Amino acid sequence: MKNRRTIFVCQGTGCQSGGSADVYQALQNEISKLKLDDVKVDFSGCHGFCEQGPNVVVEPDGIFYTHVQAEDAKDIAEQHMKNGKPVERLFYTDPATGKPEAEYSKINFYAKQQRITMRNCGHINPESIDDSIESGGYSALGKALKMTPQAVINEMKKSGLAGRGGAGYPTYLKWQACHDADGDTKYVICNADEGDPGSYMDRSILEADPHAVVEGMAIAAYAMGASQGYVFARAEYQLAIARLSIAIEQAKQKGFLGLNIQGSKFNFDIEIKEGAGAFVCGEETALIASIESKRGMPTAKPPYPSESGLDGKPTIVNNVKTLATVSAIIDQGGDWYADIGTDDSKGTAVFALSGKVANSGLVEVPMGTPISTIVNDIGGGIPHGRQLKAVHTGGPAGGPIPARYADTPIDYGALKQLGSIIGPTVEVLDDNTCMVELARYFISFNQTESCGKCSACRLGTRQMLAILTRITQGQGRESDIDMLLDLARTVSETSLCGLGKSSPNVVLSTLKYFRAEYEAHIREHKCNAAACEAMMVAPCQHTCPTGINIPKYIAHVADGDYLACVDTIRERNPLPAICGRVCNHPCESRCKRGELDEPLAIRQLKRWAADEYFDNIDKIADPEPFPVTSNKKVAVVGAGPSGLTCAYFLAKAGYAVTIFEAQAFGGGMLAAAIPEFRLPNSVIDKEVDYIRKCGVEIKFNTPINADYTIDDVKKDGYSAVYIATGLPMSRKINVPGEDESIDGFYSGLTFLKGANLGEITDVGDRVIVIGGGNVAIDCARAAIRLGAGHVQLSCLESREEMPAHDEEIEEAIAEGIAIDCSCGPKQVVNDGKKVKGMEFVRCTAVFNEEGRFAPTFDEDDKKIVEADTVILAVGQGPDMSIIPAEGDIERQPNGRLVIDSNTLALTQKGVFAGGDFVFGPAMAIDAIGAGRRASISIDKYLTGDKSPVVMQDTKADVEILEAKEEAESDNEADEEWVPESRPETPELPLKDRVNNFNETELVFSEAQALKEATRCLRCDLEG
Repeated sequence: MKNRRTIFVCQGTGCQSGGSADVYQALQNEISKLKLDDVKVDFSGCHGFCEQGPNVVVEPDGIFYTHVQAEDAKDIAEQHMKNGKPVERLFYTDPATGKPEAEYSKINFYAKQQRITMRNCGHINPESIDDSIESGGYSALGKALKMTPQAVINEMKKSGLAGRGGAGYPTYLKWQACHDADGDTKYVICNADEGDPGSYMDRSILEADPHAVVEGMAIAAYAMGASQGYVFARAEYQLAIARLSIAIEQAKQKGFLGLNIQGSKFNFDIEIKEGAGAFVCGEETALIASIESKRGMPTAKPPYPSESGLDGKPTIVNNVKTLATVSAIIDQGGDWYADIGTDDSKGTAVFALSGKVANSGLVEVPMGTPISTIVNDIGGGIPHGRQLKAVHTGGPAGGPIPARYADTPIDYGALKQLGSIIGPTVEVLDDNTCMVELARYFISFNQTESCGKCSACRLGTRQMLAILTRITQGQGRESDIDMLLDLARTVSETSLCGLGKSSPNVVLSTLKYFRAEYEAHIREHKCNAAACEAMMVAPCQHTCPTGINIPKYIAHVADGDYLACVDTIRERNPLPAICGRVCNHPCESRCKRGELDEPLAIRQLKRWAADEYFDNIDKIADPEPFPVTSNKKVAVVGAGPSGLTCAYFLAKAGYAVTIFEAQAFGGGMLAAAIPEFRLPNSVIDKEVDYIRKCGVEIKFNTPINADYTIDDVKKDGYSAVYIATGLPMSRKINVPGEDESIDGFYSGLTFLKGANLGEITDVGDRVIVIGGGNVAIDCARAAIRLGAGHVQLSCLESREEMPAHDEEIEEAIAEGIAIDCSCGPKQVVNDGKKVKGMEFVRCTAVFNEEGRFAPTFDEDDKKIVEADTVILAVGQGPDMSIIPAEGDIERQPNGRLVIDSNTLALTQKGVFAGGDFVFGPAMAIDAIGAGRRASISIDKYLTGDKSPVVMQDTKADVEILEAKEEAESDNEADEEWVPESRPETPELPLKDRVNNFNETELVFSEAQALKEATRCLRCDLEG
């Protein structure tokens, strides 16, 4: 019927498991009831967007419905098919914009793909050969039969098609070798034994377009002179096998298989062989053995199957994706296909996209597509605000590619250089992924699937698994890393087949790029991803740099006991009110509650308890000074967060501690560089005063420098010194006009300090801030409060690359700050006395292909922006004048100090350093964690304990456990669980932020805090 519309209901395995069969029946019933004769209800195979299934597509309009259930059939039939108004509630919602999209061709998941192998998947009925023929099916076979076999091979050669099973061996070479081999009996085998974890492309292609595979096999057979073909498929892929069986029978009926195909003298038939599911049978010689009814074991090569394969006859073995692509190449020509992709990798790559992305499913992109495009555009980015950590390609034979290589193109050569391969899967890994556990998982799979024929693979994978398991359980040894490297290289070099040779890739790659994670597991018993349960009590506590017992203090909040809550926090962190405001809360990114609805507002709960404590300080007795039980004194240089923390815990341990602070106030960069609208100085003063009352002496206006050195401090009777002076020096970028003597030009730190101390009060009307980090954001927001009419923040990075916290960027935008990305500072425009503006050049890339900072610019794209004030906030550095150029404290060639990362000891006996001063810019909580580590290390040093520093998690005490158990027993109910959102953090209205530095973020009410605390899942009670 002319202008007939078709409703395609996906009947792939994934959608069927979601109820698509019921959807199909319901739509048939509804369309029949409405007597819509111009509408046909049909089914298709997998459309590829499995994460959104069950899928329904209305053609020819291209309307795409997601998560369709049988009860939606009535609305689709009446509202859309009868009344012409598509059902918007079933549209796909873009995860980045939140906007619905009706047409699948406009959805990034599809729009960024180029489908050749999967060209018909989701668009035809896979059980109808007529649909296939109408879509161009079998036309390539007819064309090939009019060519000579050698001409067909030549066309494949021109195309550059390489095997899509992972090895990337040129397809034409296999065909040519088999064509040239002696003998009348030859075989074509389609390898459909897809067994990689997370892969389902081959199965889905067979379910969605089996005729493409049948046609490809027939063309291959004609080119090499074979008369018999086999499809080796896993027995559990019943839907794929059923549809392939139908396709074979239909092809025979149409004369595309059998004798004298299409009137030629070419005879060819196909038989399906079902495999038992052994992964090793994906290796071609093991697969052939299985077809021969032998045990699936690989054999040494040569001879290669093209010389002696099935029954000793010349045989080619090609992957499903390879064969499904053949007909398109013959149809369109080898040159057409060769124009797609890169010089070295032609055509497209087909894989299953999975892991921590918003959109998962089957993807086909041109070779050379950057990984970042696959993750951010097709995949829709990483959900829950988490960060890309790596992308694992190639399944068990591949390896993870770190986020810094996200612009690497998908092609054989580029991935090989990084230690991975193009394989069946692209798995996106976020910062919650432990790379040691990832290696253990894949080695466990490879060890289980090892056929055992060669001892290298059989025993080597077993030994690697044992070591990796030991490491993830917190029982690793210093020798384990070297042992893993030796085993991995031995297995790779001496295994018989591809499975064995590639099985150690994941170990080699993770050790190459993520060795620090292995070392943290072994030396610190620390899994930074909080994934290895044997090492931790609760993910939040394990992730906290100071190791606060978060579940315990949240339980106290739930009880309304702010005193006990603050006491619990101070067991590991003496600055609860400060961290309740400026902590970047890494604990929340690991909160298990976030996997259900939203993570707990852990930082805000800490602030509520700390503010309650200080608001009621008049009712609370002053702390007693910690008793001095040691005759050894310790000096701390710097009263910033790291120095204060170290001093506090050393005093608690019984030492007399003195802090030498160059400024007239405590808090270090917290007080000097964080504006009061984020962290009021009064809050810092209260925390410093508490630490002083605990017995820590602070000498203000007492710098350690050339006049009074570290050596002088030690001569004054201090047995140990901890240096924690932070990063008080602003970095320069060395552009013309970068001179703080010019009126209106400031470094970021100079500006913030001046604004905090009231020394800078006028910035004029137009302000430009250069930089994309948190300091730059603070400068911009401070400038607005000083009366600037227009503030522009210009940075090298794109919006997605900006290092500042997303919430800080959003706050800046809400306050009226303009963000100008991809701008490189060229020169500060001035008249010799006063700033006039800033010249910028467009930044084309911030990082090079290896992920290193190496910005490039388009010198033809420049602009000058007028300004009264220019603030350069592009980074900070340490003041190294505190360390004598000559002495016992050694430096690395790059100028950094030589330091023991576990003990924080420098090379001079009794001198330690930590925080930003030695490790570079980080967060306040990291500095506090370094201070606590230093206190433990110094205590060990002074008591002669040479064991390493291990900051282990602690469980809640018995009283809290019992209280929790009672609460659980009192609240048992059969009600269905309902997701709960965390409360919005109250904020000062925008109109009240003008011309003042009043604190912007406000505190929870008591009711909000107590209710939010009850959302805690108490992960610490497991096990």
